[in-house]
Amino acid sequence: MQHTLKTYLFRLLNHEELTREEMKTILVGITHSEYPNEQITALLTALQMRGVTVDELLGFRDGILETGVPAILDSDRYIDVVGTGGDRKNTFNISTTACFVIAGAGYKVAKHGNYAATSVSGASNVIQHHGIRFTDDIDRLNRSLNEAGIVYLHAQLFARAMKFVGPIRKALQFPTIFNLLGPIVNPSQPQCQLLGVANLDQMRLYHQVYQRMGMDFGIVNSIDGYDEISLTGPFKVTMGFAPAPATTDTPAATDAPAGYERVFAPADLGFDVASPEELVGGATEEEAAAIFDAVLENRALPAQKNIVLANAAFGIQVLERGQKSVEECIAIARESIDSGAALRTFRKFVTLNS
Repeated sequence: MQHTLKTYLFRLLNHEELTREEMKTILVGITHSEYPNEQITALLTALQMRGVTVDELLGFRDGILETGVPAILDSDRYIDVVGTGGDRKNTFNISTTACFVIAGAGYKVAKHGNYAATSVSGASNVIQHHGIRFTDDIDRLNRSLNEAGIVYLHAQLFARAMKFVGPIRKALQFPTIFNLLGPIVNPSQPQCQLLGVANLDQMRLYHQVYQRMGMDFGIVNSIDGYDEISLTGPFKVTMGFAPAPATTDTPAATDAPAGYERVFAPADLGFDVASPEELVGGATEEEAAAIFDAVLENRALPAQKNIVLANAAFGIQVLERGQKSVEECIAIARESIDSGAALRTFRKFVTLNS
């Protein structure tokens, strides 16, 4: 098998692309410890220098899901809201807070997350700070989804392949294909996702990836480099919907719009421009958790609340397959906070998962 990886390396050095099946084979081989670390390092470096293709990214995704722990949930429609990370802006937990606002509005959410990589507090940090015990027990996970409307999937319990490359990624100290995989390896494989990316190259890549995966998706990027809707200036949204048969819960495929691509200004949504200082998650995990609590308790700074409302609203629009306007979705998200529903949802979640 080592010879096989060497063959792939020669092809990469020759500027060739690898197929989805080849990449899956490589990933599975990594989890079986079939390759020396030096060859894995060379592979990750070569891919990063050339740029990862859609097939290569999907192949590694296939391998991670096949070698990992699945999370089969009792729902046929739910969303994950996630950012690629790496924008180095140290914002508070915007995506995670938005997830509880969406769940408070009556939608189902399966949030996939991990500890912080480039900020003070990642999704798993703020969740664990509130006394949550992570689990891969499917009965407990489904109880949380059914009774609270939201479930949290801690990445390290599910993606077993990641531990095999952890030391290599740490030693390399630059982003690799594994940084791109995080948003698309949710072990429950949700049908809907709102993804924040840090640049337009990533937006184009994930747009193609989601189309190939057949998902309903929204991808957002703040033009000034945030991997979420920051309201610090204009932001771009790309939204697409997969063809789907009509059910009692979702409109027929013929009713779904094709999606859209648009640049919004904060004023387009009725929001003031936020300052970067208002997004900062603080210097400690405790400070980040305090902002998370303040938003759900409806006592946050107006900018902090608005940023969560904006991100939650576009998540809701994805769930609604574009059938509701952004303004309608903002109103739904606002009601979730103002009525206390988001906070009640979070408290129920804590009770079920502590």
